[in-house]
Amino acid sequence: MTTASENRRVADLSPRKPNRFSLVPDAAACAMIAQALEISDLRKLRFEGEITSQGRHDWRLEGMLGATVVQPCVATLTPVTTRIDRPVARSYLAEGPPDPQGDEIEMPEDDTIEALPESIDLMALVHEELALALPDYPRAADAAPVAAAVAPAGTAPLTDEDTRPFAALSGLRDKLGKGSEDDGDS
Repeated sequence: MTTASENRRVADLSPRKPNRFSLVPDAAACAMIAQALEISDLRKLRFEGEITSQGRHDWRLEGMLGATVVQPCVATLTPVTTRIDRPVARSYLAEGPPDPQGDEIEMPEDDTIEALPESIDLMALVHEELALALPDYPRAADAAPVAAAVAPAGTAPLTDEDTRPFAALSGLRDKLGKGSEDDGDS
């Protein structure tokens, strides 16, 4: 659901002063975003900031994304409410980011650089940033730890202690240390 107020045509931006924006979607738009992001609810959403000229052809967007989201707990499926407050920054370059060369591509140090579009879609930016900010494994405060034991038939399941080999060595060291102290006293 993108309206003219959610898009900023670059040709219409003022190069001399900051181009401020404030995007506060209504309940219907928040419901659509929640559905698209596969979360239970999006109670509040605000994206505010400004787009400023950086030289003759480049632009910089800086803003703050605020949202209150509800997701199911990974252990109990009870609703977990999370407050997200996240700074957002993008540099839109007329020449775009440099193209990587070769077979292997490394991630650029500055992942906020994008090619300059004809118009900046603020709602698409909200979707992207909100998706990145969502907790991967939301957990209710009162949710008990989940213990799962899975093993092929005929074998004992692997426990947490089994995955800590140095804890066993530490215990052995302590036993050997006490034994040598006892031997020295007799």
